[in-house]
Amino acid sequence: MTSVTTAPAGVTAAPGRPGGWLWRNRDLTIQPVIVLVGLALVFAYMSTQRLDSVEQRILDPAGLLARLREHLLLTGYSTVVVIALAVPLGIALSRSAAGGFRTGVLAFGGFMQALPPFGVIILLAFWLGAGTFGATVALVLASFLPVLTNTVVGLRQVDPTLIEAARGMGMSAWRTLLRVELPLAVPVMVAGIRVALVLNVGTATFGVYVGAGGLGVAIDSALKLGRVEVAFAASAIVAALALLIDWLAGVSQRLVSGRTE
Repeated sequence: MTSVTTAPAGVTAAPGRPGGWLWRNRDLTIQPVIVLVGLALVFAYMSTQRLDSVEQRILDPAGLLARLREHLLLTGYSTVVVIALAVPLGIALSRSAAGGFRTGVLAFGGFMQALPPFGVIILLAFWLGAGTFGATVALVLASFLPVLTNTVVGLRQVDPTLIEAARGMGMSAWRTLLRVELPLAVPVMVAGIRVALVLNVGTATFGVYVGAGGLGVAIDSALKLGRVEVAFAASAIVAALALLIDWLAGVSQRLVSGRTE
């Protein structure tokens, strides 16, 4: 005899179809649709213009794809370095023993965040040399604070009673961090990484001035040659890239947070 379990009155069972999560989070589809429609409108407008050979060369799809790859590599490298440095430092600063040292480090991070990215990239180019390395270091400095701050805040807001309960069950401080504190802090930490990603996408356009490539090359070339409409189209690609990466990070944040509303 097979027993049948029914949901309690007033509770709706979660849909079993594979797209159930996407359906419950359908608000996430708005941003990519707006981005794609906006890009389509921009390029539809550009297709109605009579572009000369210079403008066609700047907007050449093969060239734009190469610049996009450089842009994504700059963004990816810098974000990975930021995570590798800021998360362990944030964990260390979240410990009670950090005390006043935490305030000083966060204050210094705020000072570094306030520095203009363009100026930092140029200064580092003189110090470290032109190219991808100097631009990556500048991007790391520009996006370090959000990841560091959110790591500290996420860990510090964990309910102390949960930590005490874990320690009372015989967990070591290390296991408590890995099994209790970090899982609860991850949503806040992911939010910081999301901010860092968007900052890096925008700041990477300055890489053109230190020989690091990226989509800033197309924008700079168009502006130098007085092709304002072409510069607008290239800028639209950068904006769309930032919005799409922000959307992907938002999806990851929603998944990590377990939000299904």
